[in-house]
Amino acid sequence: MASPFARASYLLAAHTPRQLPPDGGAEVAFAGRSNAGKSSALNALCQQNALARVSKTPGRTQQLVYFSLPPHENKYLVDLPGYGYAKVPLALREHWQAFIDQWFQDRFALRGLVVVMDIRHPLKEYDLQMLGYAMRRGLPAHALLTKADKLSRGAAGNTVQAVRRQLSASYGDSIGVQAFSGETKAGVEELRAVVAGWLEL
Repeated sequence: MASPFARASYLLAAHTPRQLPPDGGAEVAFAGRSNAGKSSALNALCQQNALARVSKTPGRTQQLVYFSLPPHENKYLVDLPGYGYAKVPLALREHWQAFIDQWFQDRFALRGLVVVMDIRHPLKEYDLQMLGYAMRRGLPAHALLTKADKLSRGAAGNTVQAVRRQLSASYGDSIGVQAFSGETKAGVEELRAVVAGWLEL
């Protein structure tokens, strides 16, 4: 069966609320620290090499970047600004924070959140903050533990179980957890099924 994401294409980048598409469709957001492999995950999901820019300089995404999913109208993937290594002025960082706070609270179309984390360094403060946003909104969330090819299969499995236990203690079973590799494409079908389910594709 053809992937519903294979024809994904760049739609717009929003720096302010008025630049967002109309709030009537369905969208899934991807968040992650600047070096977590978020662009690689989006590219693997959509079977494209350059849909999301993979930058050697982490922190390049400085807006909410929307990708449309033809032929599905008003269905979007949203790439959120990366944090961590992003060397940005404090005022810009504060602008992002306020914009994203508001977007998470008010965005009717939001159907779920994928939080991308390096499997070797999961559940940093930013990751927990983003998962907290989703839980407060009652949205489903999915912890995507990337770069699984950097660990042995056993070590990757142990990390998935440890992350699952920690999140379960705080949030029950409302957050999915999986290992993933943009390099080997391991876990891409599982991710595709989760996101397609949320978007009802």
